[in-house]
Amino acid sequence: MHCIRQVRKVAGVVAILAMAALPCLAAEVAVLKNGFSIKHERREVVGDVTRLYMNKEGSSFVDVPTSQIEHFEAAPDDPIPIARVPEATSRPVPTPTGIIAPGGFPGRPVVDLNRVVNEASGRYRLDPDLVNSVIKAESDFNAHAVSPKGARGLMQLMPGTASQLGVPNVFDPQANVEGGTKYLRELLEKYDFDIIKALAAYNAGPQTVERFGGVPPYYETKAYVARIVRDFNKKKVAQQKAAVTKKGSASPSPNAQGTAAKPSSGRAIQANSTAVKSGHPSE
Repeated sequence: MHCIRQVRKVAGVVAILAMAALPCLAAEVAVLKNGFSIKHERREVVGDVTRLYMNKEGSSFVDVPTSQIEHFEAAPDDPIPIARVPEATSRPVPTPTGIIAPGGFPGRPVVDLNRVVNEASGRYRLDPDLVNSVIKAESDFNAHAVSPKGARGLMQLMPGTASQLGVPNVFDPQANVEGGTKYLRELLEKYDFDIIKALAAYNAGPQTVERFGGVPPYYETKAYVARIVRDFNKKKVAQQKAAVTKKGSASPSPNAQGTAAKPSSGRAIQANSTAVKSGHPSE
């Protein structure tokens, strides 16, 4: 009888572990230790990171170190509200007031990073996947990161650069992403939308890129650019595969036209990348 109870206990533990290993398919919010949240449709553990899928198709995702995730909670029926960022002007971007996610810790500000990135990317006409790839390379989604050289926040803004961009608090995720995305757009316009040069300038500074006529021969900068390109291209490939799968799974009737999904327009990074939308940000 004792052996039977032990077998049942072991079987129960194995079942729980098996369930934990399965990807979560319900919409929820990942609350991170650095004070903001990421709403996602499903998640999956990949090595030492947790992959958060932004849509049901799995074509857009963000990899977050599992150790940085404090807990998960059910996504609210209504989106988590955030303070609206005003249109880009010469005035400083205001620091958002503290917003509490439903079920979160009282008095602890939580920001939906996905919405912040999407809003800033839309304002400056950039692909949000590119901005997320820059954030991952710069700070690994740590809003309080400080580099040895003094760069701070999610997009690692130097104090002087942050001041020029009108960012009063570099540790505020919303203001930091707003400023960093604006700066990235300025660099892209400066280098005629050559995304490789723009990324190199974001890391090493425009003066260095101009001095060497392109990506400087620094290991750090070369690895930085390659890391962003690799991460961004991985997302574009996933989107293309998802689009092909969706198109193949659609079975339109002989008389129906245009019901199948069109392939994704996202492409791998090249000299002039589709990560950047044409036109001026204010258009």
